[in-house]
Amino acid sequence: MAGTDEWPLAEILSRKDVDRAAPEFYVHYIDYNKRLDEWVTLDRLNLDKLQMPKKDKTPVKDGRSSRASTPERDMVNGGLLPGLSRNKSNAGRKRKLPLGEGSEVTTSCTLPSNASSSSLQDLAQDSPAPTPPPTTNNNSTPGAVVNSNSNSNSNPPHQPRQTGSMVLDKSHDDIVTRMKNVNMIELGRYRIRPWYFSPYPVELTILPVIYLCEFCLKYMKSRKCLDRHKEKCGLRHPPGNEIYRKGTISFFEIDGRKNKNYSQNLCLLAKLFLDHKTLYYDTDPFLFYVMTEFDNRGYHIVGYFSKEKESTEDYNVACILTLPPYQRKGYGKLLIEFSYVLSHFEGKTGSPEKPLSDLGLLSYRSYWSQAVLETILKLQSPDEGAERPLITINEICETTSIRKEDVISTLQYLNLINYYKGQYIVTLSQDVIDAHNKSMLKRKIRIDPKCLHWNPKDWSKRGKW
Repeated sequence: MAGTDEWPLAEILSRKDVDRAAPEFYVHYIDYNKRLDEWVTLDRLNLDKLQMPKKDKTPVKDGRSSRASTPERDMVNGGLLPGLSRNKSNAGRKRKLPLGEGSEVTTSCTLPSNASSSSLQDLAQDSPAPTPPPTTNNNSTPGAVVNSNSNSNSNPPHQPRQTGSMVLDKSHDDIVTRMKNVNMIELGRYRIRPWYFSPYPVELTILPVIYLCEFCLKYMKSRKCLDRHKEKCGLRHPPGNEIYRKGTISFFEIDGRKNKNYSQNLCLLAKLFLDHKTLYYDTDPFLFYVMTEFDNRGYHIVGYFSKEKESTEDYNVACILTLPPYQRKGYGKLLIEFSYVLSHFEGKTGSPEKPLSDLGLLSYRSYWSQAVLETILKLQSPDEGAERPLITINEICETTSIRKEDVISTLQYLNLINYYKGQYIVTLSQDVIDAHNKSMLKRKIRIDPKCLHWNPKDWSKRGKW
């Protein structure tokens, strides 16, 4: 793996010939996030030992495996290559999928620190020629474009998702969407290397850089096209209503129906850094809240979150993202805090859609911990011999607008709930209080509810759409 001396187990997803002498392989590191996937040359692979995929012996019902397919189970020792196996049923085996022009999908295998280079080259040479894949077009019929997850699911495509509006439908997992297709984007003064697949037009994904207008998020193939666009683009801030401003930080509310082009471009940009959500071209049911930073050139996008206009389960966030150049600066917690301030104005509790990404879970767990502890510590400290302050879970929920289940899970995560003399009590050690005070000193920017100018709408009345 680049930047380390480790030789982690890897799964080869594809192969391409840059020239005859130097083929490259696209690898996914097992038990690592997909944003670390990369193209590597043969010298980056330690081929002393090569593990081949083994046929899954799980009983098959109606042509489908009863268990979800996972790299951890598919990539085991032993077995024959699917392309070299005897004439047997292919049920439970990985299939070869077309990748694109000039590229070839090889057999899935794992690479620990072992195997011979000749065995890998033979494996690549025995793969049949691929057929061209269907092209992705931004003018296609509105629908969901699904990104893959390394843990694929064998549920039928028509089965409804488990929960939420934008939960990943793993039934469409394939090799194409498991691979990064954009090399680099330029957004304002930043060049950013994407983490995941996003369905930008195919003619742009083969370019070294995709240029984006930082105000309308339109994508272009060259800097010359971008300069010509800037002369005609009249936007210096996201479209929609500015509902919050304090200092240089502003929030804009954007209706996915009224500003469809911007919303779709925002989804394409966000998909480069979000793996666990589905991209919808039908943005009508969503509201987008874009956080910007102001300077003399305009309002520059920092991050955003989206939410459903009508959520049957009272979710207050569908997708949330802080762009990589602005991460680790406190903006993630600011987005989360703003979503709960909106829920407080609506007079209800909220929760983000599940599942959360690894980074999203860390951010939310940190915010929940700080919000719950801040509420508890605001209670008046008891005097000598006086009764201890009392607070209920529901009171914490009303104060923070965090859903009851999230409050309870946070208290359990912090190990603060104890059962004592027939009742549950919250015990705070001095170490927990000191750690909380130290973390709160780092939060230099907070949402001021007085600066929010916004009235919630009743979206159940279809006339307001």
